[in-house]
This record gives sequence, C-alpha cells and structure tokens, in this order.
Amino acid sequence: MQRVHGRLPGEVAIVTGASSGIGAATARELARRGATVILAARRADMLEAQVRSIREAGGQAIAIPADVADPSDVTMLADRAMAVCGRVDVLVNNAGAFWSTALASSSPGQITDLAQVNLLGAMLLTRAVLPGMLARRHGAIISVGSLSGRMAMEPLYSATKYGLRGFSLALRRQLAGTGVSVSLVSPGKIDTAMTQAQGVTGPLPPPEMVARVVADLAARPRREVVVPARHYVLAWLEQLSPGAADVAFRWRGWSPVHNQPAVTP
Repeated sequence: MQRVHGRLPGEVAIVTGASSGIGAATARELARRGATVILAARRADMLEAQVRSIREAGGQAIAIPADVADPSDVTMLADRAMAVCGRVDVLVNNAGAFWSTALASSSPGQITDLAQVNLLGAMLLTRAVLPGMLARRHGAIISVGSLSGRMAMEPLYSATKYGLRGFSLALRRQLAGTGVSVSLVSPGKIDTAMTQAQGVTGPLPPPEMVARVVADLAARPRREVVVPARHYVLAWLEQLSPGAADVAFRWRGWSPVHNQPAVTP
C-alpha cells in the first residue's frame, strides 16, 4: 500500500514499550495518521488506558500484553498480531530499560536481562515479523535506540544500544531492494518517566517529538535520525575526536560514581 504525505492509512503497526513515554506517544501518532496500532508492553492496565485514549480520539488500537525479554512472549505477540490483523506492516522496537549501576556491582543476571530487553527482544521480534514483510515486499522496521548508542556513556546500557544500532544499520543493508525499510531513531534525554527516575533536571523535549520522527520514518524511511538534532554535534564529536569526547564526558559529569560493593560472580 502506498504511503502518501506521511499518512499511514490501512497500515498495521506493532509498538513495543507502548504503555508510557515514547512508546505511548508513538502509538498515538501512528493511529492519528491512520494506522491500526497494536500496543505491547508488560503493564496491561496502562496498555488498556492508552488503547482507550486512541479509540476515543477516533483511532484503531489493540492491546497485547507481552514482555519482549521473554522469547515465548515475543512469539505470542507476533502470532496474535497476525491472527487479529492478518499482517504487520510497521514494527517499532521501542521497549527498553535504562541501567546506571557500575559493572562491578551488576550481577550476571542483571546484565543478561538488560541485553534481553534492549537488544535481543528487538532482534527476535524483527525476525518474527520479517518473513511476512518480505513475502509482501512491504514493511518498515524502526528501532528506538539512544544517543548512548552513538556516544559511550554507560558500559552496559551503551553496549545494548550500540548493538541495536549495529543490528539496524546492518539489517538495512541486508534488506536493500526487498521493499522492507529499516530505520533507527537515536534520542538524547527525553521527558519520560525513565529520565525522571534518573533525576534529570531542566527542560527536556517531549516524547511526542520522537513519536513524530518515528511516524515520519514509517512513511519516508531514512537510515538514522538523532533527536533533538543538536545532539548530532555530540555524535560526531565521539566519532571524529574520541579524546575530546572523553574530556567533554568528564567535564559534563556524565560518569556516575558508584560506591556499591562488587557483586560476587
């Protein structure tokens, strides 16, 4: 189905991590542009609230509670989406978790759990919906990464986001000419519950800014978009002059000091 002027009439989209923040805003934006949106997250009550809000605004939405850290839930989500809607045209891999505990204080289980949520869940869900997209020669896969996937800020979190970025950019090349686009959104700090929990202060861009970019990429794919655009400076600083980025990192106080005892392996 041809996409015209940023609208997505008749498209079926899955958005993970859709119970709040960027995911919820993205689901609303996709529905506003005419897509039928499948909202997925662990918190069923919050998902249902988002679905009601979309339907009250005249959109079409379905809630499917699922935990992308659980491979069986990933399979269930893809299967139910196909059973209810018959296809998936747009996948937004948005589910993610932040981490700021020092590596020596992180348990092996915590490390693998973070990788499962931030990276492996997106890879598995993409794999689940991709064959149908390829068969129809139509689809858009959009992953929400982070500026931490362009600039090393926290070892574990950055590792998962660098991995998601590598996965997206390489998959884009692999799928060239198939009719399935792959795009990446790399936000900086956005005004969400996650950043509030981190104690981030000062005015921050709203999640709707990222949501509009995601919806635009479903209609007009691009390789990667950094949001807000001013953060391209930091991204390029890391690539062109990592030594200067090290100085800027220390000057801005981005490296948290942790005094927790190391976790016994």
